[in-house]
Amino acid sequence: MKSAPPRQTARSGPLVDQIFGWVAKSCAFLTLGLLIAILASLTLNAWPAIEKYGFSFLASTVWDPVQEDFGGLVMIYGTVATSLIALVIAVPVSFGIALFLTELSPAWLKRPLGTAIELLAAVPSIVYGMWGLLVFGPVLAEYVQTPLQSAFDGVPYLGALVSGPPVGIGLLSAGIILAIMIIPFIAAVMRDVFEVTPPLLKESAYGLGSTTWEVVSKVVLPYTKTGVIGGIMLGLGRAIGETMAVTFVIGNFNQLDSLSLFQAANSITSALANEFAEAGEGLHQAALMYLGLVLFFITFVILTLSKLLLSQLRKSEGATT
Repeated sequence: MKSAPPRQTARSGPLVDQIFGWVAKSCAFLTLGLLIAILASLTLNAWPAIEKYGFSFLASTVWDPVQEDFGGLVMIYGTVATSLIALVIAVPVSFGIALFLTELSPAWLKRPLGTAIELLAAVPSIVYGMWGLLVFGPVLAEYVQTPLQSAFDGVPYLGALVSGPPVGIGLLSAGIILAIMIIPFIAAVMRDVFEVTPPLLKESAYGLGSTTWEVVSKVVLPYTKTGVIGGIMLGLGRAIGETMAVTFVIGNFNQLDSLSLFQAANSITSALANEFAEAGEGLHQAALMYLGLVLFFITFVILTLSKLLLSQLRKSEGATT
């Protein structure tokens, strides 16, 4: 007795495909529309400050709400400086974590260690800020800043780089706190992209006598460079947009007296968090919106530079093959 032929599932018709295409396209245009709406809203609300100050707003260090004289250089400098400090610290540490978890860690340690690192991303930013102000700041002042000031006292440039009252708050403290906050994001992305490297490629390199570092630098990194740069950009975006943790430890000082790493400063997000609720309608509020617009463009420039870097890497890769 012959068995009944398997029942075939009816295929969806062209109407379902059209609806799916419309939904997908609508989601894409909705995202673009939201982006344009945010940019237009920021520009419209910041227009009084743009009209009065123009691009001189970006080069002025004055921030005087009483006299209604505003400039954004201190906040821009603080945002860029703390983010760069965070990247300089977080990228090597994240790379080491991802390398250990994917290539060197024993099997029994890989999962709990990876989970513990990812749990750092779940800690609220205000907790990092309170810890930085109450615990990390005094430790930094006593065991780092004071010895450095004693060692570089009278040394040109280096002495100015570590000058300032030893209170444990400032650019370096904010940068280190940001680095701790973005390490889980960058490390998680790097670990995931390292794991998608085909095992055959790595085993072939090991079979030819390559060391672990040679396998990582000549096989894993070239194969996963797009994901690695994407993870770094994700961490940089997190650092630039962080508010509460930076507000606790940066000092919220609207003057640029020196270029010391321990100088109390301010950032765009901290200025917005501290002043926006109390800013009256008029030039003060417009200046804060102008800062928000500048932050928007800083993020856009960083994204553009990352795309150009990836494009250049692809061109150089094609030239060497």
